[in-house]
Amino acid sequence: MGSTLVGLISGLGGMFGWGIYDFFAGVYSKKIGPYRTFFWSQCSGLLCSTLFFILFYTPCHLTVSTTAFLVIAALLYSAGYLFFMRGFEIGNISVVAAIMNLWAVFTMLFAFLFMGQRLTPLQLLGVVMIISGATLASLNWSDIINNKKFQLASGVKETVIGACFFGLFWNISEIVSEQIGWLHTTWFVKVLILIFLFLFSSLSCRKLNIMKSTKKTKAMILIMGFVEAGAVAIVNFGLTVGDAILITPIASALSVVTISMAVLFLKDRVSRLQGMGMLVAVSGIIVTGF
Repeated sequence: MGSTLVGLISGLGGMFGWGIYDFFAGVYSKKIGPYRTFFWSQCSGLLCSTLFFILFYTPCHLTVSTTAFLVIAALLYSAGYLFFMRGFEIGNISVVAAIMNLWAVFTMLFAFLFMGQRLTPLQLLGVVMIISGATLASLNWSDIINNKKFQLASGVKETVIGACFFGLFWNISEIVSEQIGWLHTTWFVKVLILIFLFLFSSLSCRKLNIMKSTKKTKAMILIMGFVEAGAVAIVNFGLTVGDAILITPIASALSVVTISMAVLFLKDRVSRLQGMGMLVAVSGIIVTGF
C-alpha cells in the first residue's frame, strides 16, 4: 500500500473519529463540564490504547529528547482539547467546529516553517479558504449588522487558542511517531495526558467525580474515549508513513461530521453568513488534500 493511500485512509479515520468525538464532547461539556468530559474520555481512551499496545507491541528505546517531546506533546494536546471543549461549552457547536479547522492551518504553517515541508499552489489556496471561512463563521453578524458592533461569537477565542496548541501538537507527534512508532506514541501520550490532568485538577481543586451522572452519560464518555483513541492511533500510524502536511488537512475535515451531527441531532441554527463561512472552510480542507 503506497504512502499516499495510507495517508488518505489515516486522514479519513481521523476525520470520522474526531468528528464523532467532538460532537459528543460538545454535548457533554455542556452537561458535566469540559474538564470532566475530557478527563474521563481520556481514561477510556487509555484503555483502548492499552489494548492496541498489548496486541501490537514492539520494543522501543526512549531517548531523553524523545521523552521531552512526548511530555510537550501531551501538554499541547491537553491544552488544545480543554480550550476546544470550553468553546463547545459556551458556544454554538456548529460554529466552534468550523473554527477548529484552523488547527490544520497551524499544523501546515509549523510544518512549512520548521520541518521543511512545502505546499502546492492549490494547497495554499485551500489554506486561504480555511482562514476566510473560519473568519466568516466566527463573527456575530447580527450584532455587526444591527448594532454596528464588531463582536466574536461565543467560544471563538477559546477555540482559536486550542487550534494553535493542537496544530503544534501534530508536528511534534509526527517527529515522535517517526522515532518510536505510532503505537508507543499513542500510548505514552495518553498516559502523560492523564498524569497532567490529574495533577492540574489537584492543584486547581477541580472536581472529577461523575458518579452522580446518568448511566447514559458514563456509557457515552466511555465510547467517546475509544473512538478518539482509535482516531489518534490511525493518524499516528499514517504519520509514520506519510507527511503531516497531507494527512492533517484531510483529518481536519472532521468539522463536516461534527457540524452535520449538530444540525441533524441538535437542530443548531447559524446565520446565512456563518453557514457560508463553514462551507468555505470545509471546502478549503478538501482542497488542501490535493
